[in-house]
Amino acid sequence: MNPKDLLMIANLRIDGRMQLTEMSRKTGIPVSTLFDRLRMSDGLISKHTCLLDFEKLGYSTRASIMLKVDREQKQLLRDFLSKHQSVNALHRINNGYDFLVEGVFRSVIDVEDFLDQLGSRFRIEDKQTFHIVEDIKREAFMSDPEFIP
Repeated sequence: MNPKDLLMIANLRIDGRMQLTEMSRKTGIPVSTLFDRLRMSDGLISKHTCLLDFEKLGYSTRASIMLKVDREQKQLLRDFLSKHQSVNALHRINNGYDFLVEGVFRSVIDVEDFLDQLGSRFRIEDKQTFHIVEDIKREAFMSDPEFIP
């Protein structure tokens, strides 16, 4: 990628709804060039979304949960987690675990109920739960135009 593409990406990471005219002013890249590059981005942008303040919605507890499941139940657990309303993100991982789950819950009791539900439905061989206390940095990769070469 060339520096103009990276600059465009950095500005989109800051504000995905930024108008092209504003981005053009900030970057010095003509609007027509920005439009063409976005149109020809070949799937670079996979999803337009928003970041929520879960606490303001009444979900004050978040947890990252690493799970190792019996091999025969791996796909069943994956399907279950993919559809569960409390699962914000799901990743397949390595180093002795199968999945990393980022869950959003109203309370610690809800986390425990979720874990109990997993334990009763699946043969969980190991799990590690980490309660997220504070977001220090989130969704910031490639978002600082200052560091574009």
